[in-house]
Amino acid sequence: MLGILNKVFDPNKRELKKLTRLSEQIDALASKMEALSDDELRGKTEEFKARYQKGETLDDLLVEAFAVVREGAKRVLGLYPYPVQLMGGATLHDGNIAEMKTGEGKTLTSTMPVYLNALSGKGVHVVTVNEYLASRDATEMGQLYTFLGLTVGLNTNGLSKEEKQAAYACDITYSTNNELGFDYLRDNMVLYKEQKVQRPLFYAVIDEVDSILIDEARTPLIISGTAQKSTVLYIQANAFVRTMKKDEDFTYDEKTKGVQLTEEGITKAEKAFGIENLFDISHVSLNHHINQALKAHVSMHKDVDYVVQEEEIVIVDQFTGRLMKGRRYSDGLHQAIEAKEGLEVQNESMTLATITFQNYFRMYEKLSGMTGTAKTEEEEFRNIYNMNVVVIPTNRDIVRDDRPDLIYASMDGKFRAVCEDIAERHQQGQPVLVGTVAIETSELISRYLTKKGIKHNVLNAKNHEREAEIIAEAGHRGAVTIATNMAGRGTDIKLGEGVKEIGGLAVIGTERHESRRIDNQLRGRSGRQGDPGVTQFYLSMEDELMRRFGSDNMKAMMTRLGMDDSQPIQSKMVSRAVESAQKRVEGNNFDARKQLLSYDDVLRQQREILYTQRNEVLESENLREIVEKMIMTSLSRNVGAFTPGHEDPENWNLQGLIDYVNGNLLHEGDITVNDIRGKESDEITDLIFAKIKERYNEKEEQLSEEQMREFEKVVVLRAVDSKWIDHIDAMDQLRQGIHLRAYGQTDPLREYNHEGFAMFEHMIASIEEDVAKYVMKAEIRNNLEREEVAKGQAVNPKEDGEKVKKKPVVKQLDVGRNNPCICGSGKKYKNCCGQIG
Repeated sequence: MLGILNKVFDPNKRELKKLTRLSEQIDALASKMEALSDDELRGKTEEFKARYQKGETLDDLLVEAFAVVREGAKRVLGLYPYPVQLMGGATLHDGNIAEMKTGEGKTLTSTMPVYLNALSGKGVHVVTVNEYLASRDATEMGQLYTFLGLTVGLNTNGLSKEEKQAAYACDITYSTNNELGFDYLRDNMVLYKEQKVQRPLFYAVIDEVDSILIDEARTPLIISGTAQKSTVLYIQANAFVRTMKKDEDFTYDEKTKGVQLTEEGITKAEKAFGIENLFDISHVSLNHHINQALKAHVSMHKDVDYVVQEEEIVIVDQFTGRLMKGRRYSDGLHQAIEAKEGLEVQNESMTLATITFQNYFRMYEKLSGMTGTAKTEEEEFRNIYNMNVVVIPTNRDIVRDDRPDLIYASMDGKFRAVCEDIAERHQQGQPVLVGTVAIETSELISRYLTKKGIKHNVLNAKNHEREAEIIAEAGHRGAVTIATNMAGRGTDIKLGEGVKEIGGLAVIGTERHESRRIDNQLRGRSGRQGDPGVTQFYLSMEDELMRRFGSDNMKAMMTRLGMDDSQPIQSKMVSRAVESAQKRVEGNNFDARKQLLSYDDVLRQQREILYTQRNEVLESENLREIVEKMIMTSLSRNVGAFTPGHEDPENWNLQGLIDYVNGNLLHEGDITVNDIRGKESDEITDLIFAKIKERYNEKEEQLSEEQMREFEKVVVLRAVDSKWIDHIDAMDQLRQGIHLRAYGQTDPLREYNHEGFAMFEHMIASIEEDVAKYVMKAEIRNNLEREEVAKGQAVNPKEDGEKVKKKPVVKQLDVGRNNPCICGSGKKYKNCCGQIG
């Protein structure tokens, strides 16, 4: 019934009708635009801007603006957008997702809404998954925008503050998602408003939107500093774990990748470390180190999850198969892997600022995206980002032959069959693209092909530098390319001469990915723009997806029927089982991302409050009023603590209150116990505050107006930044342990929300205490400067990994001479960096 209703009331069909009418209106202006000279066409930009300023909306300008870009593209790029590209462009302008198949010209499609929205003067961001694509598109499409009189900027990692400001000041800015997020965090750590680089977030077009908003949505961006922790325990835990035996000392669950110590394992650990009880509160750290060492040995595999390169552990992105240089797993797992591989164990880090992509991109006034595969995740896009997925028809019909899966009993049989298929197609000259899930598989197939003497290219995380070059050759006659999942995403495989006649590009999948979307992406590499092509997936009962979702019965049936490895089965039942397993995994992943967002929303509300107030501090010329409010709040809170209303005034601790005031706000003798005896709480507060204002005025008289105002800013920023860093860390700790509350029949999220709010209020009170104390008690130096509480590095943990981008220096202020040195040498500060001269 629902299926019939969907056919009758298909929202996509309704949307396409509207878009078709719009594309016809744009097309109707083609001859008029063609008649304009280059200068007249360029002059349209200023005309549109003037009309926008006078009150016309961007929607009013859409048809004419799209027609101008279309004509401009023909003259500058030699490309003329098809009607389906006009439809895709209008979808992007509406703040939705255009699903357009590979080879349909998404990059050109985006130029029209980007140009239209740039007319507002508020700045448009075009977001790509890597810097190569950002640079390529900014250069190629930039010619068109420049011709039409708009400015184009490219924002990459490593630019100076001034270069970034210039890039963001342009009408159109190309950037990666990581760099945008990090710039936002860094902007909220600056000490002077002039150091900010971003403008308010207006409109973004995200290329490969599913990769950025779905695959990386569990990825918080982190600005991190180094925590001073010992690395010895990692080495000890690693040595101990090497002696442990599976099923005897620990158990491993393949589905959840969970490792648990058994009773024997616990006893062995207690004996090895000379302790009585591993679960004693004083051994929490040791327990954690042993568990991470176990995880490193049992569930993290070399050349699958990570590779060792130049004496470093480099994480392999599970979605793209790319190496993620400088990225680190968090929570000590990276250090445990370093110990496992016999490398130098690095320091752990602490978080200075953090945000998820979900919350960053939801701050834009309007958000849109394009990809070849988004329909399977439509619910998530609608629920979390308020974007609908519109499936844009292809310019030419797809004639690709998508064959049903071939299922083998064992992996060995499957890989032999894959290599036979490649060899046959190679002999005929048909280009073949082989898709693999892991680096390991790509290297295994490479070895098989080398034995057969078949020349081929391997594109995986170990050699992605040649990515564009390898992908460009992948459609040539006789080419064989082995690629991990989404390698080459964003670049088209164009067919070489004579390839159409022999069947086009053949895509061979060596196993199903846990997401249908990524399988569809692999299929989409073939059959672009009406080209012929064929796709075939090879599966085995030993594949991870099959193992995780009950292939034992099927394997037993194949054995009973006497089927050996040379006989695949083509079973709709198995294909359906695989698809339902994929749907289940997708559902689990969606739930995980939704859960992450629910937790991160608690921190988001706090972050927005804090960043707004911090901006007010940077923008304000005079903070005296704000500082006085903070002093008053802090004072009232403390007076209330020493003179509680429910107690007899005879029992009030007046001496304690005077001690507090002398120690934090006034000079000794300014106020005495006799001055406040017999007064109400409010009267006491007013009396002390009047004295504080006197002292404040005296300070102002000693200094110039400029020095006093700068002194206030220095104190407030330092207090806010140091307390916020501690708060993020405390919230992280709370979150890691909050799930245990579920055992007490309470909702962990509600508890996290409740406790997080209490902690935030405590942090605000703590900021007020610090500001009151330092403004009133600190001596003011003439050479006063704002200082960073800690210098950070940009980190992008992939799920629980971290990507280090900048200097890992932590600047700790006020280091005691006998404290350990901040450089991490292990010496005392006075004997190391603190030496005079």
